[in-house]
Amino acid sequence: AVLEKIEKKKEKKNPPLLYNLAELQNDCSKRFKISPDETLRIVQELYEKKLVTYPRTDARVLSTAVAKEISRNLNGLSKYPMAAPYLKDIQAFGNYKELAKTRYVNDKQITDHYAIIPTGQGLNALSSVAPTAHRVYDLIVRRFLSIFYPPAVYQKVAIVSSIKEERFFSNFKVLAEEGYLKVAGVPKGRNTSAKGKPEGSMKEEEEKESGADGAEEEQGLDTALFEVIKSLKKGAVLPVRALNIKEGETSPPKRYNSGSIILAMENAGQLIEDEDLRAQIKGSGIGTSATRAEILKKLVNIEYLALNKKTQVLTPTQMGEMIYDVVSDSIRPLLNPALTASWEKGLTMVADGVITPEEYMGKLTDFVGRRTTAVRSLNNQGVLWRQFQATEEFYQKKTKQSNAKNKE
Repeated sequence: AVLEKIEKKKEKKNPPLLYNLAELQNDCSKRFKISPDETLRIVQELYEKKLVTYPRTDARVLSTAVAKEISRNLNGLSKYPMAAPYLKDIQAFGNYKELAKTRYVNDKQITDHYAIIPTGQGLNALSSVAPTAHRVYDLIVRRFLSIFYPPAVYQKVAIVSSIKEERFFSNFKVLAEEGYLKVAGVPKGRNTSAKGKPEGSMKEEEEKESGADGAEEEQGLDTALFEVIKSLKKGAVLPVRALNIKEGETSPPKRYNSGSIILAMENAGQLIEDEDLRAQIKGSGIGTSATRAEILKKLVNIEYLALNKKTQVLTPTQMGEMIYDVVSDSIRPLLNPALTASWEKGLTMVADGVITPEEYMGKLTDFVGRRTTAVRSLNNQGVLWRQFQATEEFYQKKTKQSNAKNKE
């Protein structure tokens, strides 16, 4: 194998934005396996004990006014044992004084409330909260402290090699400088000493045609091996011991869990093709930061969805799938976020004086009337029955498996 090209570069990864409620609910679902409504209950308790700021927020940034007083929050956290060592670093960096000039402060992105951050107050109340609530508080503190740290830096090496007429591509990556990961935590499977990520090898033209995104497997690289890789020079010839072709299949998307569904609801507008409507619903999505957890909880309570409390994975119930089919075959626009966006657009037009409230209500009443009349005239029982039969066997299997486990 002749090395045709070697590229070495550093890649910086900035600390993520602060928590809003949806992001916090998603992380708590993944890390602690608690539902969004439980997360909201916990963070509400922390707020009432003056430990964190107002939780029902969609913003992930701070206001300029808060940024100017951020030293109060930091000083208060000096009494929190976990935060103390990181605060020494932050004091040395000194960039907290320039917070207002960073991407973590933006008055235009705040409607009612800014991001969820620790207040630095009420630390004595931590002794009275449950262990899970303490972990949630810890999560909020770490995200907050992260924004005062420098970016994490990765060292990357990209190699293009050839064997006769074939070209192969390999990429290796190690974490060179922890940066904010020191406080946020290094992602699972990576470490600060070295990490490698050889990406899929294939002919250049085949790569373009297949659209392969490299279903690569991460493998550990020791520091010595990575130094050898970095020392390779263009034109070097390496012995090839074996060539293997690996065949695989694409996997279906992972099921939603109670956290990822909250984010999907928040960002439902991304599914809308119409640019104007997508922009209209951008700030709202389905529900609000205050109602999304309750919507999900209700769907579980009325048994349209099933929630695995151990994994927080969501699956439809047979009743839920039947309801979906009925709506899909009767009033399909109700399943499209574009409908919500168009109504939101109408409300904005009323607020801006483009149309009158009477015109808006007239259009809304007309829509409801026409759709109701259409549903009453439908005769689609046969279609619905066939759809029910097509899915019934899968739910029967689930029931039989569940009954067998209960007997065991």
